[in-house]
Amino acid sequence: MENQKTILGHPRGLFLLFGTELWERFSYYAMRAILVLYLTDQTINGGLGWSTKDALELYGYYTGLVYITPLIGGWIADNFIGQRRAVVVGGALMAIGQFTLAFPAQQYGLDIVHTLYAGLALLITGCGLLKPNISTMVGDLYDEGDHRRDGAFTIFYMGINIGSLLAGFVSGSVTSAYGWQYGFFAAGVGMVFSLLIQLTMANSWLGEIGRVPAAQQARDANHSKTNAPLTKQEIDRLKVILLMGLFVIIFWAGFEQAGGLMNIYTQEYTDRMVGGFEIPAAWFQSLNPFFIIICAPIAASLWVRLGPKEPSSPVKFAMALFMLALGFVCMIGAVLEQGGDTAVKTSMFWLVGAFFFHTLGELCLSPIGLSLVTKLAPLRLASLMMGAWFGFNAIANYVAGIIGSHVGDYGALAIFGGIAATAAISGVILLALSGTLIRWMHGAESGATPSEEIEQQQVQVA
Repeated sequence: MENQKTILGHPRGLFLLFGTELWERFSYYAMRAILVLYLTDQTINGGLGWSTKDALELYGYYTGLVYITPLIGGWIADNFIGQRRAVVVGGALMAIGQFTLAFPAQQYGLDIVHTLYAGLALLITGCGLLKPNISTMVGDLYDEGDHRRDGAFTIFYMGINIGSLLAGFVSGSVTSAYGWQYGFFAAGVGMVFSLLIQLTMANSWLGEIGRVPAAQQARDANHSKTNAPLTKQEIDRLKVILLMGLFVIIFWAGFEQAGGLMNIYTQEYTDRMVGGFEIPAAWFQSLNPFFIIICAPIAASLWVRLGPKEPSSPVKFAMALFMLALGFVCMIGAVLEQGGDTAVKTSMFWLVGAFFFHTLGELCLSPIGLSLVTKLAPLRLASLMMGAWFGFNAIANYVAGIIGSHVGDYGALAIFGGIAATAAISGVILLALSGTLIRWMHGAESGATPSEEIEQQQVQVA
């Protein structure tokens, strides 16, 4: 991408996308931080008074659909409207959805439950259009083989987490002071900021990126009116995306307990008192983005310092699974501290430890995965495959909701212990498969680990 103006050595378009995603994630996480608590609130504060099981099931359906609709949104952008239009239309729908959740009951002829469903439907549809396409545009800023790409996704990922860090504090504080509807309204304001950034700055900062559908670009490059068939190398690379996606499901199914089961555990069983002040449960949702912002530059620097010894993407994914397991070991410690007595409040430091290890795992998996998809996916399938990548998150979120909803049947110790064991075993399996996956990448990763070093790398990680 020649003649682009740069900031800190990166195309300035990266920082436009950084800002757009920052406020979009503020919107999403502000709503996520209070959704389950709003559904289960049985006080006079305006909650719906649902059971924990029903609330977590809806949470699972919602977050699952948020991550499956990008598959459709990516396909629409690739083939018809382009990434830029998809981001704008999606952002507008999400803003409308947040404000719908903030409507007073009966304000527009809908009862409170139907208002909830309408707002969530708009958010799901909008996210499906916005989420895969903004991530794909980050990759489009860089030519193939540009060594800055992984660093760009780390910067982009920091934007995501600055937004989610602000979200927990803002939504928790606004909700505590004014009520649930104002928490949703604050999320809507964040979405408006995201949309304004894209509408006012994209033309000058992004140029032609995202304007033309990717399928059309591929046909123009091949001087053909039809799409060329996939090559063996492209098929191998797609196999890597799909196989890595299976382990992504396992990771996020555990990680997403943060907004469901761990959120309720924070509310009901954690001692949140500091002096005479009780920390709102929603504030704990900001621990993860706080740790991301602190640790992301360290992680990025570490990968650079390792040079040729830097772990491959499959090995980084395995490390993520081991970190997830360690986080749930902390949650096991919290349950053991209760000693079977649910009236006992556990130390908040167990939660802090769990979020810390989960964050380290996320840094080894999420930005690496986004970058990997842009390296491996054929141009004409770029947004579609990014949508498919988020589709793995969809399955994971659905599974997370099902797992969390059965806490009453099996108990928190069994749930947390089961997730820890599954994550650790999956990490070992992925290490064993890493050599094959690296061969199928056909050198897509710059400085990929030579096959003769794979066994030594596996031993070091194990």
